[in-house]
Amino acid sequence: MTQQPQEDFNRSVEEARAWMEAVEERLQINDNTQGPRTALEARLRETEKICQLEPEGRVKVELVLCSAEALLACCLEDQKPEILVRLKNIKAQWEETVTYMTHCHSRIEWVWLHWSEYLLAQDEFYRWFQKMMVTLEPQVELQLGLKEKQWQLSHAQVLLHNVDNQAVLLDRLLEEAAALFNRIGDPSVDEDAQKRMKAEYDAVKVKAQDRVDLLQEVTREHAQYQADMDEFQLWLQAVVEKVNSCLGRACKLTTQHRLSTLQDIAKEFPRGEGSLKRLEEQSVAVIQNTSPLGAEKITKELEELRKVLEKLQVLCEEEEEKLQNVLKSKGACERQIRQLEAELGEFQKSLQRLAEEGFQPEVKAGTEDELVARWRLYSAAREVLAAEEPRVHRLQAQLKELLVFSQDTQPLSDSVVAALQEYQSMKGKSTRLRNAAGVELWQRFQRPLQDLQLWRALAQRLLDVTASLPDLPSIHTFLPQIEAALAESSRLKEQLTMLQLKTDLLSSILGQERATALLEQVASSMRDRDLLHTSLLQRKSKLQSLLSQHKDFGAAFEPLQKKLLALQVRVQAERGLQRDLPGKQAQLSRLQGLQEEVLDLGVQMEAARPLTQGSPNHQHKMDQLSSDFQALQRSLEDLVEQSRRNVQEHCAFSHELLELRQWVSVLTQKLEAHLGDTGPWEAEAREAEVERLVAELPEKEVQLPLVEAHGCLVMEKSSPEGAAVVQEQLGELAESWRALKLLEERLLSLIRNWKLQRTEVDSGKKVVFTNNIPKSGFLINPLHPIPRRRLQGNQLREEDGHKDFSQLLKDFEQWLQVENSKLVRIIAMRIATAKDVRARAMKLQELEARVPEGQHLFENLLHLGPARGTSDELEDLRYQWMLYKSKLKDSGQLLTQSSPGELTGFRKVTLPIFEIPSTELPAS
Repeated sequence: MTQQPQEDFNRSVEEARAWMEAVEERLQINDNTQGPRTALEARLRETEKICQLEPEGRVKVELVLCSAEALLACCLEDQKPEILVRLKNIKAQWEETVTYMTHCHSRIEWVWLHWSEYLLAQDEFYRWFQKMMVTLEPQVELQLGLKEKQWQLSHAQVLLHNVDNQAVLLDRLLEEAAALFNRIGDPSVDEDAQKRMKAEYDAVKVKAQDRVDLLQEVTREHAQYQADMDEFQLWLQAVVEKVNSCLGRACKLTTQHRLSTLQDIAKEFPRGEGSLKRLEEQSVAVIQNTSPLGAEKITKELEELRKVLEKLQVLCEEEEEKLQNVLKSKGACERQIRQLEAELGEFQKSLQRLAEEGFQPEVKAGTEDELVARWRLYSAAREVLAAEEPRVHRLQAQLKELLVFSQDTQPLSDSVVAALQEYQSMKGKSTRLRNAAGVELWQRFQRPLQDLQLWRALAQRLLDVTASLPDLPSIHTFLPQIEAALAESSRLKEQLTMLQLKTDLLSSILGQERATALLEQVASSMRDRDLLHTSLLQRKSKLQSLLSQHKDFGAAFEPLQKKLLALQVRVQAERGLQRDLPGKQAQLSRLQGLQEEVLDLGVQMEAARPLTQGSPNHQHKMDQLSSDFQALQRSLEDLVEQSRRNVQEHCAFSHELLELRQWVSVLTQKLEAHLGDTGPWEAEAREAEVERLVAELPEKEVQLPLVEAHGCLVMEKSSPEGAAVVQEQLGELAESWRALKLLEERLLSLIRNWKLQRTEVDSGKKVVFTNNIPKSGFLINPLHPIPRRRLQGNQLREEDGHKDFSQLLKDFEQWLQVENSKLVRIIAMRIATAKDVRARAMKLQELEARVPEGQHLFENLLHLGPARGTSDELEDLRYQWMLYKSKLKDSGQLLTQSSPGELTGFRKVTLPIFEIPSTELPAS
């Protein structure tokens, strides 16, 4: 009776369990969020279908419940617990299946929705990216003026701000991508995709930042240019008002006062010319970043300013010339004659001294060094004559001016013409002698190349003849000839190598182009020689190999071993330091000869190697010999390279030392010629000549530490005796330089005394100032008139000067010590970034801004010093003050030339320094 309900119950349980197991299996297959989006969508649809099957499963469970109720109604009591357990298990499994269906579908659906939102955000990012790329891709449009450029810069800064704001959205997008990648593992959101998005954003940000930087630089340049332009226009307007005040009948100033005012205005024109030139230089960069219409406007504005300045300058010159003609007196002619006679006397003395020292009897030079010394002598003479060219022009101009005043100057004009003719004759003679020496040196330089051509023909004939030799007597005949050709090749290599080491000498004698061409020809010839030398070595090896076939290994090995030992001894002997340049050159030649011998030994070893076949002992000996040979070859290469560097450094040092010593000697002779007794009327010409001569001193003073540094380097690589010679040469150079500086100071002091005498003669009264004006000039404001002081005020100041001098001296020494300490700390600053460069530039500008203060203190000392008898202290202070200003100037130049991280458009800012001549101050 219970069999049918039992079977129905069992069948319904099995069907329900089978259905739930099938559903769970399908769910397990689709329960995965990894993979591409299409697969995720397919799994989502599949889980949705599975969820739609829930009613079907619920029906099967209901069938189980119904069959269980029927079975429980008719079964025995002891069977009910088992049925209830099975029923409970089915219900639990059903609940788990339903929960699994829901959770699986929800999980996949959530990931799919998350991915969809991410794709929407990504699309929005790329739309922004494309829009920004389209905006930033075109080149920056050129603008009309400064205001338009500032607007353009503001727009670029807004774009950059937009890019910066997008960084937050990008970070959130990257976080979502990372979270998605952890769940789905799809390559579209992996780390590479995230890096690409980040890189694309960085590219946009770099473009925006570059545009802002470019526009900032363009705007800054234009703003600086506009500020300088406004300053120049104000200056020009002030000058125009001053000039107008000196012109016309309405002017109430005296002729002397008008002339003085116009002369003061004329001194300001170089400043205006420099400012306008700087504006024109700045305009080049500004025009490049300005639209055509704006560039045309800038160009026209500069042209108009140039025309106004030139017209104003011409007007001042014409008016000044007119006033000077009015003020000319009868004594002008006599003064011109005395000046011309003094100038002519100095010129004739210079020509006589040059004729005695600069031209030697034309005897044929013996060695190349003698010929080079002669060429240098003629070159120095020609430079001295070229330096006299301004004096020649002055003599001609003074003679023309003199002829305007008086025609009774025939003897003086004849003397001037004779001196000029002698000058032209000496100039032509110096040029002819120098050119002749240069031609002879050129021929000397060409001799190794000519010898090499002959040797090449001989070597080629030897190679052709020895291509195939029939018997041993022929080999014995031609092998010595090949060895002789190889020895000649080594000699030619030494000569050509010595020629290559004379780069500075060749450039100074032949010129850069001819020297370069000659060195290229030498290098080409060296390559040809190397090829032929290698061919000769191979032919020698071949012939020696033929001879070695008739020898045993012992007879061939022993000479090779002895030769290697001999070469090792000779190489070891060449490791010592040499005394001078000829010794170093000879050492280099010997080392190069040893290189050739080592190369020849290597060829002989290769020729003897076939004799070692079949004998391990012989093979071991040959391998050991080869190892020693290779060690010797490497050591010799290092020695040759070191010796070549030593020769080059010593050649460069000798060339620099000789040129600087010659320059010092010539300048010393010229300055000594101006130390004779001279009247006050010649002081102006002497002052101009001396200032012209000493103008090169700062440049040469920079070269002096470089020569000393090169000398120290040469001393390190020379023997103790050679180092002592170099030290002595550097000491002589330093001593001659100190003597030159003392001579310069003596001459400048003498010129100031001449000017003082001239002022006394002109005024007939006691002068106001002691006239100790430093050569750098006073520092004044060119827009303000020169201060005038009365004689009485100066006398009172001189009476109080004695008690104030010690305090002034102490104040100036303390001030200079503090400023010098600051300069030393600024020079020692470590510069690693552009910010450091700007900080150092600002500090240097602050020091330069305080130079007028120090100049004022120093001038007060000069006004009191000579009357107090303290010339030695003042000379020492003058030298320290000059040294400080030179260091300050060099530091600024070094900053603009070699600053790390140098900024575009960075320029050194200098204070305007105006020189005024010594002028008598009228007494009231």
